[in-house]
Amino acid sequence: MLKATALVENKDGHGMTGEHGLSVYIEYGDVKLLLDAGTTDLFAENAKALGVDLENVDIAVLSHAHYDHSGGFACFLKKNQKADLWLQRSCKENCYRQSFNGKKYIGIPKGFLKDQQKRLRFVSGDRMIGPGIWLISHHMDDLAQKGEMAKMYRQEDNMWVFDDFSHEQSLVFETPKGLVIFNSCCHGGPADIIREIVTRPCFENMGVYALVGGFHLKDIMKDTKISDEEKRRRIYSLGQELLSTGCSCFYTGHCTGDEAFKLLKDVLGDRLRYFGTGDFLEI
Repeated sequence: MLKATALVENKDGHGMTGEHGLSVYIEYGDVKLLLDAGTTDLFAENAKALGVDLENVDIAVLSHAHYDHSGGFACFLKKNQKADLWLQRSCKENCYRQSFNGKKYIGIPKGFLKDQQKRLRFVSGDRMIGPGIWLISHHMDDLAQKGEMAKMYRQEDNMWVFDDFSHEQSLVFETPKGLVIFNSCCHGGPADIIREIVTRPCFENMGVYALVGGFHLKDIMKDTKISDEEKRRRIYSLGQELLSTGCSCFYTGHCTGDEAFKLLKDVLGDRLRYFGTGDFLEI
């Protein structure tokens, strides 16, 4: 049995406040996990309101090296004395995005990696971190191109490079219904992520039942250089791609955005559900 609760997401919900960010509490059998910790300590306040005891979390996972997923982890590691934080080896404090005033820092809070080094478990590539629990890295050929389109950068050796999201990972669970994939922002593209994961030898002959996380579509919808017709075409095309993966259901929110969600709903229908602050799913 897998149960997941959004401790914080962009929208207010169930009497709790949201923020731009994501944090998900997951129970998988007897194992308790925390995926991301939002932007601030708000996830911890909401966890208390929901009756979630963060001290009992066994495993913590950082999906990628951005502030809106890592900002609350100092709070978590202070409250919880037993869970290590699993993250990709390539996670550094070096992520930026282009803004009107130049490049803006959007990475892990400065100093966190040094301050918390004893609690960090770095992964290179894929790793089983518990029975039926996997961390999967992504290596699509066009990741740097997607970083360029998103106007996201990393600072490497005092040089600016387009972010190839090598710091991003999916948290994947094996269930009787199929794989359940959590990818908080799907910078690599939600359909591409599903297609890549099912090619892993460790998942041979296993289908995907659910994808949970943001689809990173808000920037497309806000881009004034893209016509409304082209935006609609792109979102509808993505919906068709998602259908072609054979995945049974999609739970999304955070960086997907309301406009893109409504357009995807036209294509995916009941397969698509919003996953917001306080929402709960059970598989």
